[in-house]
Amino acid sequence: MSKTPRRWTYSAASVMASVALVLSLLPPLSAPDIQLVLDAYETPVAPRQEPRRVFHLGHSLVGETMPAMLEQLAPEGHDYASQLGWGTSLREHWEPDLAVRGLDLDNPHHAFRPAREAVASGAYDALVLTEMVEIKDAIRYHDSAKYTNMWADAARAANPTTTIYLYETWHHLNDQAGWLHRLDNDLVTQWVGHLLYPDLQQAGTGRPIRLIPAGQVMAAVVRKIETAPVGGLSSREDFFARSDSGKLDTIHVNDLGAYLVALTHYAVLYGRSPVGLPHKLRKANGKPAQAPTLEAARMMQETVWEVVTSLRMTGVAG
Repeated sequence: MSKTPRRWTYSAASVMASVALVLSLLPPLSAPDIQLVLDAYETPVAPRQEPRRVFHLGHSLVGETMPAMLEQLAPEGHDYASQLGWGTSLREHWEPDLAVRGLDLDNPHHAFRPAREAVASGAYDALVLTEMVEIKDAIRYHDSAKYTNMWADAARAANPTTTIYLYETWHHLNDQAGWLHRLDNDLVTQWVGHLLYPDLQQAGTGRPIRLIPAGQVMAAVVRKIETAPVGGLSSREDFFARSDSGKLDTIHVNDLGAYLVALTHYAVLYGRSPVGLPHKLRKANGKPAQAPTLEAARMMQETVWEVVTSLRMTGVAG
């Protein structure tokens, strides 16, 4: 029997201990506030068999390809729409007087729906939010906690059955603090401490925002392949795009990266293991996407499930 699941179980305990520690250091928190977080994520969500209607709100780290891949992985009937911008914050998506850069260029016609209209319609049983990169700048200058809560409350008011998700992304590969270091630290100090926790303070524990830990999945996969290559994958750069001249894009993923993120969305949104799902998919334009080898796909799928079931904030039980 593999020892990997046991290692990730230990990691889950470490993460929750880190949550408690960080929250205790963020004023004006107290012991009951820490318990609020633990209580909110105590009960996992039942696996879902029925297709979902999902609205994605964010930027180019959502992109066109990832939601299209998710649709192919999900049960027949899965439907989605989105509003995307160029590095757009949740504040910019919300405020009508603020520009959403790239709105006319970064939204495929078949999937686009104005965000305020979409959320107010109550037509979606899942709202997936993500914040701009750099996450620290979003928190400091774009009032992330406030707008995360406002989007979540708007969805809750429009449809009491809607579940809200927070898609944790990643940083530039050349981040001066270190890419893996940022992923290890920012989950608790930024995404949980400054986005998930304030919403719990406002909304209570009954309907917490669930976590889609794509950054944590990336970190776990990268640690595996940079220790021992799997199916042609040996470096973090294998998941990131390159220009026609071969220059590395340090923030935007390629098809392999989009596939990994789509698997993570599937595991959380449906509460089901992605192991055994197809690995040869199409892009949003219908063209074949670059596919991982069968060996690499299996490793990616298994790692997604290990990570997702290790973090209580996802709502997914192992």
